[in-house]
Amino acid sequence: MNDQSCVRIMTEWDIVAARQLGRNVAKELGFGTVDQARITTAISELARNIYLYAGKGQIGIEQVADRGKKGLKIIAEDQGPGIPDIRKVMEDGFSTSGGLGAGLPGVKRLMDEFSLNSVAGEGTEIQAIKWLR
Repeated sequence: MNDQSCVRIMTEWDIVAARQLGRNVAKELGFGTVDQARITTAISELARNIYLYAGKGQIGIEQVADRGKKGLKIIAEDQGPGIPDIRKVMEDGFSTSGGLGAGLPGVKRLMDEFSLNSVAGEGTEIQAIKWLR
């Protein structure tokens, strides 16, 4: 397995490919089915955000290690319009697409670590890690 694998997100089918890649890597690392589902749900939310709001970008899946722990890192990157109000998008129930508004707050809850960097007019990068227990 490569240390990092990427899926370019340009179509809805790319979201499916990113989910499959994430599930496969999670399984190879030894994650159980519940954590595999959490990881693939997080990937789906992040990839869908890229598709809906930026038009294109990429999802990276990376094996990570820290102090004897193994984990899986998701890196979602785009060069879209950026997120004008990060605090607002991290509120449960907030949605600009008419959805349930569980997206980014949901990803944060599903994963063990979460960081979001966004610059208006330049794009967004989100990193999320799930540690193997």
